[in-house]
Amino acid sequence: MRKFNVAVVGATGAVGEEVFRVMEELNFPVNKVVPLASARSAGSTIEFKNKDVVVLELTETVFEEQEVEIAFFCAGGSISEKFAKFAVEAGAVVIDNTSHFRMDPKVPLVVPEVNPDDIGLWRETGIIANPNCSTIQMVQSLKPLDDLYGIKRVDVSTYQAVSGAGKSGMEELVKQMQDFFAFRLDETEIKAFAHQIALNVIPQIDVAMENGFTKEEMKMVNETQKIMHKNFEVAATCVRVPVLRSHSESLTVTFKDGVDVDVNEVRNALENFENVKVIDDLPNKKYPMPIISTDTDFTYVGRIRKDVYAPNIIHYFNVADQVRVGAATNAVRIGLKWIELESDM
Repeated sequence: MRKFNVAVVGATGAVGEEVFRVMEELNFPVNKVVPLASARSAGSTIEFKNKDVVVLELTETVFEEQEVEIAFFCAGGSISEKFAKFAVEAGAVVIDNTSHFRMDPKVPLVVPEVNPDDIGLWRETGIIANPNCSTIQMVQSLKPLDDLYGIKRVDVSTYQAVSGAGKSGMEELVKQMQDFFAFRLDETEIKAFAHQIALNVIPQIDVAMENGFTKEEMKMVNETQKIMHKNFEVAATCVRVPVLRSHSESLTVTFKDGVDVDVNEVRNALENFENVKVIDDLPNKKYPMPIISTDTDFTYVGRIRKDVYAPNIIHYFNVADQVRVGAATNAVRIGLKWIELESDM
């Protein structure tokens, strides 16, 4: 198999670091890796396949100079906005982990298990967008159910880990818990989130929109419809919880009128879907939890039950590691699928 020169922009951040790990684990066909970061981080090293690789400064010319063919962008929307075009002009395909290009009608928004064919649309802009972390794990569980019965509406509440806000979010939770045990929580620093996150939940992620939802909630609505090429209704409530890693979601799915849900059919559809695992044994206290999903590449689904009142409604709970499934692993899977499609041309 041909090997590629692969750049990772934001190489020293949480997602960038994870991209290197996932590439190694999934045997990504790498000729050389090109870690890129700000001038402040340039000169430091990252580890890839037991070798230290020096981080280079992200510049307008570095993609051409390093003959980059695949560029993973993991450094924030403003960086993608400024530098993605230079990677494309150098002949690379850009796989962007930020929100900047997601709703651009010319840019495919891809979860490889759900809409792999959309990757073929990359040629128009040279860019493939990686969806929001919460959207990815949700559509992985919605796709087999939509294929089974046809979805009319989705209501979802998320329980999102602090690492969704980056390393600073994780550090703040740990520091606040240390302050709690030192009896000085009332003096603790509140910086990464609007409120204290230790021993608390915060029912707001991202900024408020005019319609009363948050930007994060509307991302889930709009991205789900774009990925699945469906206009079914979606309503989301996104909540930050004091968990270090892995997002959880409680979903209520309403199927088309006339559907009489068979829970066993639902369970089988989920069990047979790529990269979804079902853990659903309530009497024996077995169900998905963040401590199960963290550091894995699967979306776990459980607590599957039919609505008490309406025959066309199902409820369930899903969990996934949002740094991996919700960012790095999905990006690397897009890259692998892109290589597969390009080699078939």
